[in-house]
Amino acid sequence: MQIGFIGLGNMGGPMAANLVKAGHQVAGFDLVAPMPEGVTRAATAAEAAKGADVVITMLPNGAILRAVAAEVIPAMKPGAVLCDCSTVDVDSARAVAADAEAAGLGALDAPVSGGIGGATAGTLTFMVGGSDQAFATVQPLFDIMGQKAVHCGATGAGQAAKICNNMILGVTMIATCEAFALADKLGLDRQKMFDVVSTSSGYSWTMNAYCPAPGVGPKSPADNGYKPGFASELMLKDLNLSQQAAASADADTPMGQLAAELYKRFVEEEGGKGTDFSAMLPRFEKRHRG
Repeated sequence: MQIGFIGLGNMGGPMAANLVKAGHQVAGFDLVAPMPEGVTRAATAAEAAKGADVVITMLPNGAILRAVAAEVIPAMKPGAVLCDCSTVDVDSARAVAADAEAAGLGALDAPVSGGIGGATAGTLTFMVGGSDQAFATVQPLFDIMGQKAVHCGATGAGQAAKICNNMILGVTMIATCEAFALADKLGLDRQKMFDVVSTSSGYSWTMNAYCPAPGVGPKSPADNGYKPGFASELMLKDLNLSQQAAASADADTPMGQLAAELYKRFVEEEGGKGTDFSAMLPRFEKRHRG
């Protein structure tokens, strides 16, 4: 396929590189990031989109997505698919899809899970919203860039799935870190706690696969000085999106709201910015009740 790829940062760059390695022609545009090897540099986003069968975007937020979409939609050929892999608010995803479909294009919202490592290895999971036809068009590309693509439903369903998943992730990480800090104060060995919880009803991904305690469980960012695999400020972004969606849908999410408040304090006031989201553990270690 001929592919336009807009947004070639930490995530988009490796994704585009994997498409090139698989034999696709990729024209790329980014304001600051370097072009991956084999990607043809375009002077503008519209130039990258011109003549493409699929245009993929990987952008920081909904406002930038809307601006880029306004530029690329008029440049895209009829029947092409605009596939946004950013994590943005559901309203922006739906608005951009409506504009694309009104112009005779296919549209997908397809946020990802798996981080920079997954982008590089081609093992991302895509959560996809949009039509069956558009999904079928882009699925061969999902197969290159990731290990799984789940068609979650109509436009916006991909973002909804990502937001709900990451709300669970943020809440669960906080609970896991709280429990380790409590175990320390109760004199319970961390390895013994892991051995119990990882095979008991407290089992979770944050405990078993991404343990926030250094030297316990499989290797994780905790074993690398909490350098980000998934940065705390990105978790805050996703938790804020969950609360924006909850307000829009009139949904009661008290744990999600509290998690957002805790990560906001951690990132903005307690030095958490630039650390992995599992660095909540040393935060709780230092704190006392009340």
